[in-house]
Amino acid sequence: MRKFLLLFIVGLFSSCHLGRYVTRLNANITDHKIFPKTEISTGQDTFQFLEHPTEFTVVSEGVSMSLDERLRQTSTVSFLVIHKDTILFENYYKGYKPDSISNIFSASKSITSLLVGIAIDEGKIKSVKDPVVDYIPELKEGDPMYLQLTVEDLLEMRSGLKFKEAYLNPFAHVARLYYGKNQLKQFKNLKFEYEPGEVHDYQSISTAILGMVVERATQMELGKYLEQKVWQPMGMEFNASWSVDDNKNRSTKAFCCLNTTARDLAKIGRLYLNNGNWNGTQIVSKDWVLRSKTANMENDCYQYQWYSQSAENDKDKDGNAYTDSLSAVNAAIENSYQNFYVERVSNASEEWQINYCSENFYAVGILGQILYMNPSEDIIMVRLGEKRKVSYGKIFTQIIAQIENKEKEVL
Repeated sequence: MRKFLLLFIVGLFSSCHLGRYVTRLNANITDHKIFPKTEISTGQDTFQFLEHPTEFTVVSEGVSMSLDERLRQTSTVSFLVIHKDTILFENYYKGYKPDSISNIFSASKSITSLLVGIAIDEGKIKSVKDPVVDYIPELKEGDPMYLQLTVEDLLEMRSGLKFKEAYLNPFAHVARLYYGKNQLKQFKNLKFEYEPGEVHDYQSISTAILGMVVERATQMELGKYLEQKVWQPMGMEFNASWSVDDNKNRSTKAFCCLNTTARDLAKIGRLYLNNGNWNGTQIVSKDWVLRSKTANMENDCYQYQWYSQSAENDKDKDGNAYTDSLSAVNAAIENSYQNFYVERVSNASEEWQINYCSENFYAVGILGQILYMNPSEDIIMVRLGEKRKVSYGKIFTQIIAQIENKEKEVL
């Protein structure tokens, strides 16, 4: 009887997102196997990084161990460290190999931004100031505020839409977007909470709409546009895919679901470190890349679907706390912080700290999919995995310090 009841419930909901949520449970890096998708093929030529295996050590909870040993304690499936076009560390876990693709979730947002930049370079999208309804006129049938929404509002996560970002809640908007069908219908049913451009609020819906803007402007599925403009010209090593809402509408899930490998994701990092230039070919304009990686303090260190690494510094170079705001400001200027503000460590404290956006920037997914770039040292790191329970930022910092020390030894 129980089995019959379960089958009845699943059957009852099988035509909606709730049924897919119940049968598939939580989002997983292997979801490319269950969603319809656009295939992304490599070209004839491939680019490969040089290799120079290097040992790294990390300290976790006071215990020093090899980087490989530490990663084996986590849910990591792929980890790459690249310095000046040379792979220093590359390991795979849990049965994954160099050619194993996985869902990179919200790191896909940064790739969508890249495609927006290319479409603007080509004149297919005229400007970031364009109203979204110029490309998706059906949205005129929805909330009247859609008429004010621009491409840039979406890029900066300032849509103003009322949207709940919670994958684990099957009734939240993002779960409907992830598991549901017909994205356009979902867009039209949404209401606005704020005027577009007014409030920065990280929402997957912004990128979902951006993806459709690119598809309408280019008259291509997002995955095929990526294949033509990025995947093949940059010599990606492995085929990839990008999940779509369903086989009828074929609207790409631009906010989440590019499925690729660690090596090929690292090449996006190389492209951005080189200001959009790939071995002499300008894949996307330098201006677009600079907009994407130049920290925006007023937008929580987030710009054009990329994060700048944020940090706090409540000690001076001698290890003492800042006792007034002026000394904190002077320290920030001395350290050449371009985007910062100072505040009390707590309301009752007489100590001050500097909050700032650094030059390091990254793309990140909900389960700890990370593409991380350190421009000054020409370092790219990629971490792909099944869960996000470890501060990989601390691991990255320790790796960077060891690379810097090795560079000093050479000098």
